Amino acid sequence: MALASFLRLRAPLSAPSAAVLRNRRAFAHAVPLSVRLMSSEPSSHQKQYEFILTSRPAEGVALITLNRPKALNALSTPLFTELNDAVKTLDEDDSVRALVLTGSERAFAAGADIKEMKDKQFSDVFKDKFLESWGLLTTLRKPIIAAVSGYALGGGCELALMCDIILAAPNAVFGQPEINIGVIPGGGGSQRLAHAIGKSRTMEVVLTGRNFSAQEASDWGMVSRVVSENEGGVVKAAVDMAAVIASKSAIAVQAGKEVVNAAFEHTLNEGLRYERRLFHSLFATKDQKEGMAAFAEKRKPTWTHS
Repeated sequence: MALASFLRLRAPLSAPSAAVLRNRRAFAHAVPLSVRLMSSEPSSHQKQYEFILTSRPAEGVALITLNRPKALNALSTPLFTELNDAVKTLDEDDSVRALVLTGSERAFAAGADIKEMKDKQFSDVFKDKFLESWGLLTTLRKPIIAAVSGYALGGGCELALMCDIILAAPNAVFGQPEINIGVIPGGGGSQRLAHAIGKSRTMEVVLTGRNFSAQEASDWGMVSRVVSENEGGVVKAAVDMAAVIASKSAIAVQAGKEVVNAAFEHTLNEGLRYERRLFHSLFATKDQKEGMAAFAEKRKPTWTHS
């Protein structure tokens, strides 16, 4: 949901959310300065996009920055087309082992582009499978971390929920305010939010349209943690975490992501059996042999990701 529509139609903010909005810092640039300092210039072989920026801020880490600052990173079809292309390319790139997705300091993504949606008819959205392409992000084999600052509303909240890990800045504001414009979440918000924070809280958020703060999201278990300002910013924290993940065996990391996601799709017994089978399968990898040998020999492992 676009911010302009949200500000006109939203339900009253909770006290924590209001405090976040009153104290948010001014939006200065589409890309936080700390990210530009740590990121290398795009190389000649990297594809250039109109609505997103891509960079390699650390070894094995790719950073994707949503870049529609005037629209507060509203999620239009052209933006998502570029995002899907970028993540597919990076998922197939062996030099990339972890991804970070972020927006600006003022808005991770203020929602779906209402101007694009407002005149569509049922036949249009049904025939064209509208929003179905958003799910590509959840099919990545490599882990992706959302670094959320500012507004993550509607589609922006749904986009964050598609990521494997969410880190939030203190000024982050989440919500599913679609009820205020006569619809409901359509990009997975009702389903993924219920898994993350439970039925009762999800019902409250979806049916009242109220927003919730980064601290509430942390308390409810939706985000991994709130990154304090003295830690250098949420993007730096996400890149640092991605770099740690990228330093591990890529095969083991992908297997770990797969079994955790299986917990949301299988019964407990099925999940335990699936985990055990993947655990057994890793004994066919060179990295398992190297990792256990390095542990026994008290040295750092040298991964071949094979």
